[in-house]
Amino acid sequence: MSPRRIAPAILSALAVGACSFAPAPEAPVAVERMPDAWGHGDSAAYAPDSWWTAWQDPTLDRLVDTVLIANLDLAEAVARVEEARALAGIATADLLPSVNATADATRSDNPNNAGFGRQIFELLGGAGGDSTAPLPDSVAPAAPPSRFQNTTYSAGATLSYELDFWGRARNDRAAALRDLEASEADLQTALLGVLAETITAYFDVADLRRRVELTSEVVEVLRERARSTETRYDRGLVGSFELYQIRQDLQVTEAGLPQLRAALQDAVGRLAVLAGRYPGEVADLVAAARLPDRTLAPVPAALPAELLWQRPDVRASGLRLESARLRVGARRAELLPSLNLTGTLGLQSAEAEGLFDLSQWFSNLTAGLTAPLFQGGRLRANVRAQEARWAAQSAAYGRVVLTAVAEVEGALARQREEAERFVFLSAQLDEAQASVDLQTRRFESGVAGYPDYLDAVRNRLTVQNTLAAAARDYALARLGVHRALGGSWIDDPSFESGAPSPQPAAAGGLLLP
Repeated sequence: MSPRRIAPAILSALAVGACSFAPAPEAPVAVERMPDAWGHGDSAAYAPDSWWTAWQDPTLDRLVDTVLIANLDLAEAVARVEEARALAGIATADLLPSVNATADATRSDNPNNAGFGRQIFELLGGAGGDSTAPLPDSVAPAAPPSRFQNTTYSAGATLSYELDFWGRARNDRAAALRDLEASEADLQTALLGVLAETITAYFDVADLRRRVELTSEVVEVLRERARSTETRYDRGLVGSFELYQIRQDLQVTEAGLPQLRAALQDAVGRLAVLAGRYPGEVADLVAAARLPDRTLAPVPAALPAELLWQRPDVRASGLRLESARLRVGARRAELLPSLNLTGTLGLQSAEAEGLFDLSQWFSNLTAGLTAPLFQGGRLRANVRAQEARWAAQSAAYGRVVLTAVAEVEGALARQREEAERFVFLSAQLDEAQASVDLQTRRFESGVAGYPDYLDAVRNRLTVQNTLAAAARDYALARLGVHRALGGSWIDDPSFESGAPSPQPAAAGGLLLP
């Protein structure tokens, strides 16, 4: 299937089981115009089970395990998923009858000339009554009581149910389930973001720690170079300009060390927050932090349509689009009459002991039809508001897809360029080390002076410093690819460019990746 046909198929599949009052699913224009393939990417396939293991760094793996357990942002996201699950349960309850148990005791005490007491008094032929039935001679007329008392005990169950004839409750429930799955995708987005921040901070720590070490070595070399230059200046072998230049380089380099140490402490603090700990408690976790020292495995090429299943933010946006569409059908159904059934079944007696006598049962059933005639335009305004939300979510979904494609293109390009830069600087370091070796031999043989050796060492340290920054940039460029693609990718030859796209599996009536 081409990318242009996959998106409508996704939306159509999500609409299975929805009521006819919900509008037909529509793919945003941006989704229909998705390109057929990425502009960058290698042909090799690579799919780690846990994508952060691509750096093959046990220290990083342990840090990620700690963050997955203790990160508070993830705990918050999990709570939001549980909230969405509870809301879906509330929406599901609307499809089921409501049953309530009831138990009550009623006592009435009325005078015989008012209300229910008067009716009984007249029935017995009392004052004001019209009873003319003669009494037998052996029966003396009894004086009616001045008050009438009555006690009733009852216990039973009341059932109420609204027939979902127009699909309002079904659409609301389906929309709530989409919201639940969108919140689960949001959790994956939060997880991806937290891991990206963790890995970024980790490589920042490794880079800054390496730069502090290298800068400290450069400071020592410059101090030695300054002493050598001062000696040569005193002998008249060099001018003052060279001496002042060396001293200025030393001061500038020394001034940079406090900034590097402060940045290192800040990076450790960021890692501590991500790991749910205080800065002093993460020292052991990052004690062996290191930068990549070799190129990483290649990134496979993939079709942009697969982003609809892979990236959690794209999946969440698509699910919310479907949720908004279903709620349009629910709001339209509210314009139509509703049929409610109410029934009661129980036991009733004048004595409390009679509640255990099954012959004292009673029942009633009521069916009511309610049609909205005048609501001041509230119901139709609800429909228009939900239709506007659906249109807004459609635009948001298209924007998310456009952003995802652009991010993947940019991440793949940056990863390729940073890999080339890393390889180039690695070769440059070999050249710098060869220069140091040469100057060492020349100095030991008396051909070259000590300053030439120090300059070669300083040049190598500078290249090492640049290479450390390049290694960090290369690692973060690879991180950008993982983040843009939604974490990992599928190790399947059919995913290579030009091959058919895989079919998603059905889960719980909703097609999910």
